[in-house]
Amino acid sequence: MKILLTNDDGYNAPGIIALYKTLRPHHEVTLIAPDREKSAVGHGITLNEPMRIDPINLNGENRVYAVSGTPADCIKLGLSEIFTSPPDLVISGINPGSNTGVNINYSGTVGAAREATLNGILSIAVSIFKKGENLDFKGVSRFVAKIVDQIHDYALPSLTFLNINVPAVPIDEVRGIKITRQASTNVSKYFTKRTDPKNRNYYWYSRIDNTNDEPDTDVSTLSRNYISMTPIQCDITDYKTLSELKNLYFNKK
Repeated sequence: MKILLTNDDGYNAPGIIALYKTLRPHHEVTLIAPDREKSAVGHGITLNEPMRIDPINLNGENRVYAVSGTPADCIKLGLSEIFTSPPDLVISGINPGSNTGVNINYSGTVGAAREATLNGILSIAVSIFKKGENLDFKGVSRFVAKIVDQIHDYALPSLTFLNINVPAVPIDEVRGIKITRQASTNVSKYFTKRTDPKNRNYYWYSRIDNTNDEPDTDVSTLSRNYISMTPIQCDITDYKTLSELKNLYFNKK
């Protein structure tokens, strides 16, 4: 299978390297990722500065490229300038830190998967719920390798991709897999306020609201040490309201 790997942590991040090494012996894998960390850029693209694609020699491996842009840029440039025919699958990750609930909207990891889906390519985003530094990237990579063929054979509906989140425990300690919906919580709304030497205030994002007791959501499932798999649609039209609005009379004057 022809696979494009990307992320929002940079081409040399441990998560994407683990995936590359695991998938490379069995698939035609091309790694196209930002040349530096681009976390929390969402689906942003680069409009006001030029971008470059630099081939990277990764321990003698070829087909590795660093892009001076966002994760979505990596997909766009990769499809336009590197691939002569589209890949069968795009995998974005493995991200150190969950992408669940409302925070899916901010994620560069998810943004890359969405961009691939908009281009008609089967895509998944993969993240680990970060609780410590000893994340099992190798174990998660083996899990991803096992489901790659299943996902490809299933063929998700058009404009739908799969968002996978894995608990931060060794893969052998994961309790199972749950098909989930996106939680409405997990919002980054807390700040730490500090004062600089010139007595001016500045702010850092602080803790994230991870409380969710609904058993079928990505947030609650992940907290119980299950892998969460959530199908995400690119079309965010509210069709119920669309239908209702058609029955209203709007006066343009």
